[in-house]
Amino acid sequence: MYPETEPHDHGLLDVGDGHLVYWEVCGNPEGKPAVVLHGGPGSGAGASWRRWFDPAKYRVVLVDQRGCGRSTPDAAEADADLSTNTTWHLTADLELLRGHLGIEKWLVLGASWGSSLAFAYAEQHPAAVSEIVVFSVTSSTPREIEWITRDMGRIFPEEWARFRDVVPVGEREGNLAAAYSRLLHDPDPSVRDRTARAWCEWEDTHVATYGGFKPDPRYEDPVFRLRFARLVSHYWAHAGWIEDGALVRDAHKLAGIPGVLVTGRLDISSPPDTAWRMAQAWPDAELHIVGDAGHGAGKASVSDLVLAAIERFASN
Repeated sequence: MYPETEPHDHGLLDVGDGHLVYWEVCGNPEGKPAVVLHGGPGSGAGASWRRWFDPAKYRVVLVDQRGCGRSTPDAAEADADLSTNTTWHLTADLELLRGHLGIEKWLVLGASWGSSLAFAYAEQHPAAVSEIVVFSVTSSTPREIEWITRDMGRIFPEEWARFRDVVPVGEREGNLAAAYSRLLHDPDPSVRDRTARAWCEWEDTHVATYGGFKPDPRYEDPVFRLRFARLVSHYWAHAGWIEDGALVRDAHKLAGIPGVLVTGRLDISSPPDTAWRMAQAWPDAELHIVGDAGHGAGKASVSDLVLAAIERFASN
């Protein structure tokens, strides 16, 4: 990956609903525009995202989605209201930011949840997107969320039982993400912390399907832990507010937009059939299923494909 560069511009964009969204720009001010859509939701756009792009060729925009990173208000605040934090709020924020920065079109890079957001945004605003590069591909369907919150218990039965048992008995057969979301807003801070710990332990578990996996050190921070768990459970409880199957159904709207999808064969957290279905429906998509890789870009076999795609599109 490229050396880390410092932003030459940054700010807080007032997107309405009381939200200020943090953005920064690095690389070549005259370069090809690109925007990064981080995972989670709630991970924030850490500095390592800058390293995917050649700073001599790209003008790279990083955004902390509503409620996380340096955006305000913080979803970890005791009285945080997430009612104006949905997929469609985030896509609208991206359009406001694109206009604010005077960008006609940009390449969209997304991972995990960020790939769902990339598809949702590009299908709403195809004229604003030059290319799409995504890895650890998701589409946030109810089937995917049921798989990750319940069916993955077939692979990690003991760990899933611990995850389930945080939820009161009467809620264990229902929407586990919704039950967690409620507990994460409990007035008792000890309940919130216990629930956030359990959520993040399960997050570390269901992505640990390949050799060399290391737990995410960010979960050691109680503020990050609560912020992340609140936002992910909030989005999963509502299947991202995306109509079931709509992202694949509407992939024809991406015709003419080149795309590269990279996903791991061992990514049981986000199974490869999601990327495969999207690639079948998207006429300009190029799909890579990497045999030795799990979730994320920890394997060189994944990161090399992502870097190669971004480098190829630099001259488009």
